Amino acid sequence: MNLINNKGGILLLTLILNVGILSAQQAPQYTQYMYNTMVLNSGYTGTSGTLEATILHRSQWVGLDGSPNNQSFSIQGKAGRKVGLGLTAINDKLGASNNIQVNGNFAYELPIGYYTKLSLGINAGLDVLNIDWSKGSYADDMDPVFSDNAKTVRPILGAGAFLYSNNWYFGLSTNNLFNSQLYDKDDEVVTDRKSQFYLMGGYVFDLSRTLKFKPAFLTKHVAGAPMTVDVSGNFLLNEKLSLGVAYRYNDAVSALAGFYIVRELFVGYAYDYSLTDLGDYNNGSHEIILKYNVFGTKRRALSPRFF
Repeated sequence: MNLINNKGGILLLTLILNVGILSAQQAPQYTQYMYNTMVLNSGYTGTSGTLEATILHRSQWVGLDGSPNNQSFSIQGKAGRKVGLGLTAINDKLGASNNIQVNGNFAYELPIGYYTKLSLGINAGLDVLNIDWSKGSYADDMDPVFSDNAKTVRPILGAGAFLYSNNWYFGLSTNNLFNSQLYDKDDEVVTDRKSQFYLMGGYVFDLSRTLKFKPAFLTKHVAGAPMTVDVSGNFLLNEKLSLGVAYRYNDAVSALAGFYIVRELFVGYAYDYSLTDLGDYNNGSHEIILKYNVFGTKRRALSPRFF
């Protein structure tokens, strides 16, 4: 990987230094957040009512050296009527940095209405960050900024609330309540890692017997970085084919498509077109998701779970 041998690489290196490492570090982006909810909110754990496993891969800013790529895995299910249990694992790479997170999730569900439920969750685990400057080549190899690798392990303790009914949801969460800083040998801050907060919501409209429409939103906020706002709209036809569009404020527009290969298996794809200056130096972002459900004896909900 060559980080600075072209203008695009210089732009990326500037982004990493000024936004990701020397300031607050943003968590990975997910265009298909409506299908990957437990990774963002522990309160979602178990609310689908099925044993559910999800795998997602995202390649961001394809064609730009050192660009982000991310993989996430989650599995969740009910352990009794009110308790949800789950496990998540995330592998996130950006330039010289590699971040791995593993979490166990627990949620407890409270009925607060005939159809409405509030699920309160916690997640706990470990976060491992490695920065390996040897993976790049530089105009000045003697620059002391790039002379030392860095590694840190920190605990994770997060919390989430997920309020939902048959056709809507609203959630508030943070993946980690702990802030931490990583220092080099000269006690200079290499990365400042602060809590990321998520606010999300969505509603399912039954337009006809065969067509449903779900608008959704997700906001992300971390101190020291701009707030990110995602909005999306997805149509579901015959409970088989999903098509939609999304917009990330001042960042990207996206097209989404998904298909239930069989009742238990869903595959989804999203393409992001960059609206920033980096759009001149990359071929967009690609994201694919696989979701597998093991249904129980109960009939599947009439309103499909886009969340």
